Amino acid sequence: MKLETLILSNLLNDENYLRKVIPFIKDEYFIDSIERKLYYHIRNFVDEYNASPSVEALSISCQNDKTLTEDEYYRITSVLETLTQKENNIEWLLVETEKFCKDKAVYNAIVQSIQIIDGKNDKLTSDAIPEILKDALAISFDNSVGHDYLEDSESRFDFYHRVEEKLPFDLEFFNKITKGGLSKKTLNVALAGTGVGKSLFMCHMAAGALSQGKNVLYITMEMAEEKIAERIDANLMNVTMDDLKNLPKQMFDDRITRIQKKTEGKLIIKEYPTASAHAGHFRALLNELSLKKDIRPDIIFIDYLNICASSRFKMSGSVNSYIYIKGIAEELRGLAVEFNVPIMTATQTTRTGYSNSDVELTDTSESFGLPATADFMFALISTEDLEKLGQLLIKQLKNRYNDPSQHKRFVIGVDRAKMKLFDLDMSAQKSIMQEPEKKDYNNRPNFVSSKTFSRNFENIKI
Repeated sequence: MKLETLILSNLLNDENYLRKVIPFIKDEYFIDSIERKLYYHIRNFVDEYNASPSVEALSISCQNDKTLTEDEYYRITSVLETLTQKENNIEWLLVETEKFCKDKAVYNAIVQSIQIIDGKNDKLTSDAIPEILKDALAISFDNSVGHDYLEDSESRFDFYHRVEEKLPFDLEFFNKITKGGLSKKTLNVALAGTGVGKSLFMCHMAAGALSQGKNVLYITMEMAEEKIAERIDANLMNVTMDDLKNLPKQMFDDRITRIQKKTEGKLIIKEYPTASAHAGHFRALLNELSLKKDIRPDIIFIDYLNICASSRFKMSGSVNSYIYIKGIAEELRGLAVEFNVPIMTATQTTRTGYSNSDVELTDTSESFGLPATADFMFALISTEDLEKLGQLLIKQLKNRYNDPSQHKRFVIGVDRAKMKLFDLDMSAQKSIMQEPEKKDYNNRPNFVSSKTFSRNFENIKI
């Protein structure tokens, strides 16, 4: 008996098997037209009646199918007579069915890709081929139906006590507010005005991650690759940007050698033209790095989100900036989940937010959909007074790692000449970190307490 016949037979005779596999099997997986039609009618019956059809019900359903010829109907009737066997080893059949679905999906994806290359598909371009193949290879039967609160309490307890792998900052307060650093599969966003220090912050973080022995991918669409590398050189070599250009070749090489000896990580800087690259390009780059250089980044920096393109939307009359920027944020977060890494990026403030010394989420430019998608978002704030002190004010805006009201604001030191950030003494934090006064609403003149409210209306009859 063919596997396809065994699958069809168990769909009719084993409801448990049917429930597990029918979400994954597609009509086109059956090469034989009769088997394809039979599965089509089985699936339609299940969709309509939420039950497995009997042979008789299936026969009547096929009899009412006007697309079948008389010869096809008689062939279906003869096949139906053989669909009586139920496989005893259900686990084996589930494994074989999963392999069947995956093999057929890959075969169909290859055929579809060839049609696209030959120009026989008017709807899709060659850019769609990697996604088609990825979806086919990703087919898997997921037997989980969710977390059982009572039955799975032990695994939940283990989860509570599992130490999550994080990428730590080299800045104390950032580690405090994120409970040890950035988590994998997250989108983290710095909000700042023009010239405040978005790229400086990300270059410092990239240098810090490399110093920890991590593999770093820095994607830039604002500055040239060499400009980003120059900032990271100044940071790691602890020299000013001006002095960096005056370093003799031998001294420069010696410092690069010293950096190499201190880390096992790699730092790749990739430049794309502004607004030309999207998550699809970044995915292709990550695959190329893995195949050609055997490099899998531990963190990705994207400088910066607003000048990325979207892989799903094109700016037009029907797609406004809210949808477009939110789409980019969702695609980047999806990329972080797919490659199991944290992504660090940045966004601009609005015009009013640029001059605001107390930036809020509402000061996010172009789309409020961005903070809705981000896992961690904070503002970099600079004023004339802070600039004189060589400080940056950090304000938490959204935090899925921790309670954002803890250390809501704090300051860090900044050395712009060397592209470095550093921790400050607690004395610098005192005025910044003062908790707002708790308001006593009961003493407000216009506040009506619940007792007063009840007393005022106690005589009213309804």
